Amino acid sequence: MVNLRRGFATQEDIVSLATSVLQVRDATTTTTVTATGTHAEATPLNTIAPFATGLNGVNQPNNLLFKDVLWWSFGILALLVLAVRLIELTWAKLRLVSAMSVPGEQQGYWKLKQWSWMPGLKKHLIYAPLWNKRHNREMRISSVVNIGTLPSRFHSLLLLLYLASNVAYMFYLDWWNVNKYALCAELRGRSGTLGLVNMVPLIILAGRNNPLISWLRVSFDTYNLLHRWIGRVIVIEILIHFVAWLVVRVADGGWNSAGAEILHDRFIGCGTAGTLALLMLLVFSFSPIRHAFYETFLVAHQLLALLIFITTWIHCASASVEGGLPQLPWIIAIMIIWMAERLGRMARLVYCNVSAVGYTEAMVEAMPGDTTRVTMKLARHVDVKPGSHAYIRFSDVNMWENHPFSIAWVEHTHEEEALPISEKETKKVQKPVATTVCFVIGAQTGFTRKLYDKARASKSAAITMRAAFEGPYAGHHSLDSYGHAVLFAGATGITHQISYLKHLIEGYCAGTVAMRRLTLVWTIRDYSSLEWIRPWMDEILRLPKRKELLRVKLFVTRPKNPREVVSASSTVQIFPGRPNITMLLAKEVQEQMGAMCVTVCGPGGLADDVRDAVRKVQDQKTVVDFIEESFTW
Repeated sequence: MVNLRRGFATQEDIVSLATSVLQVRDATTTTTVTATGTHAEATPLNTIAPFATGLNGVNQPNNLLFKDVLWWSFGILALLVLAVRLIELTWAKLRLVSAMSVPGEQQGYWKLKQWSWMPGLKKHLIYAPLWNKRHNREMRISSVVNIGTLPSRFHSLLLLLYLASNVAYMFYLDWWNVNKYALCAELRGRSGTLGLVNMVPLIILAGRNNPLISWLRVSFDTYNLLHRWIGRVIVIEILIHFVAWLVVRVADGGWNSAGAEILHDRFIGCGTAGTLALLMLLVFSFSPIRHAFYETFLVAHQLLALLIFITTWIHCASASVEGGLPQLPWIIAIMIIWMAERLGRMARLVYCNVSAVGYTEAMVEAMPGDTTRVTMKLARHVDVKPGSHAYIRFSDVNMWENHPFSIAWVEHTHEEEALPISEKETKKVQKPVATTVCFVIGAQTGFTRKLYDKARASKSAAITMRAAFEGPYAGHHSLDSYGHAVLFAGATGITHQISYLKHLIEGYCAGTVAMRRLTLVWTIRDYSSLEWIRPWMDEILRLPKRKELLRVKLFVTRPKNPREVVSASSTVQIFPGRPNITMLLAKEVQEQMGAMCVTVCGPGGLADDVRDAVRKVQDQKTVVDFIEESFTW
């Protein structure tokens, strides 16, 4: 270092100072001055090209640190949710055991809140929309174009933390590096690492056979919301990864050099192809496009995802680094998870629909109100819990497509089997051998409209076709431990709610549930919609002790004549117009028996109104839980 205070410098000091000045002032120069003794010479040194590829300039220790932090964050969140679920299950089991043999009026302990802070937490965070009361009601630009729904306040908080953490990890860089191309290399490594790290939870959350659904009892709808946002973050991170490489490559050799490398280099070409596929997937997933061409989106989504996985694999494996990039094992794990989930779907399809007795067949009936009733006779016995749904497909209607629908009704076929109880006596028991499941499907567009049109065009009352059942899924919300339940349904949302009625009434008769008051509130457009569920509702209304437990309130918004809104009895009441949900729920709370659960399945506007009413009654001193069943897409 030059000693300026003393006013003189050696020759070595001067050469050293000149070298450092040249390197700092011009980071793009191809020569640098070095000195040995008193002699200086020029040697070539490119300060751009090394940072265009490989791990040059990449801060791998920090990359791996943030990988661990991100994965541990997801793991800790899952463990916290699991702990909460275990506490809830334990509490529900304790409530069920202590209340199932007690009259509703004596379930006062479970009726009153045990923690003073819980109602406020439900009202302002867990059940709260992002603002006002809109959550599941679609935001429409026009009658045919909508831009999706809003996440809840709790979901928004989770997403905000996730987005903020990714931004922090992304830009924790050496900003003081005088070589901006080295900084680009560090950003390239960080963004590529984060993009691939996020692909692991992206694939796990996308699968309908994701074991976390049953372990954590979180709905697939919530996982789908997280999947969409993680996918958007990945696209941004991979785009930054590509641009960071492009800046360095263009600075080193120009646009022609970058184009040639994209076309002729396997490592760069596959990375570019994967980036373009991600951008296409992002465009196709925009809500207006996704909703307008949903069936096309599903096919394109799967094909583009497969293309992204393959190109990423080749990109990581063909790097100039010995053994490939450090991220290579991650993409291999992602491919294994993706393939395992597909194999799981195929295994479910084969198990449910193929047996020694034959294949699954479906009877399809066109019903009033552009609705189709489907009765599927499965090839074997399948255990279906209330509140479950399944993916179904038909051989004669877009065979490659499958969509989720709530299972409205389940019946099991039995055969007698003799079991020995002594040397001379036997006892005959009923062994389930097959299962029949029923659906009510509203005709919208695409698959559902084609199904309805095919059934309606038939000259007979019903048509039979080969079908496939994949499921059941969900069904993890049990109402057995509640003393009081209010089930809201709108239109075909009745399929989710009616699946609970028979189970709870039979449990009430057998003394195996705590339920003492059950209210069904169903809103339909006209009286003819009753035909959708008439055979099942007739069976429910004939069940023993049904009148002691079940109250049905039917609201007909567009009655064709006054005679349609005449109540059949005090336990089955019919009203014109729409229900005043706030007033109706407040009345139920006044007559509450034990802990109460409010569930809703139907249009987004109805779900938001019920959610708002549940939040309002949280100010009372009673326990009121809320469950929303929805399929946001």
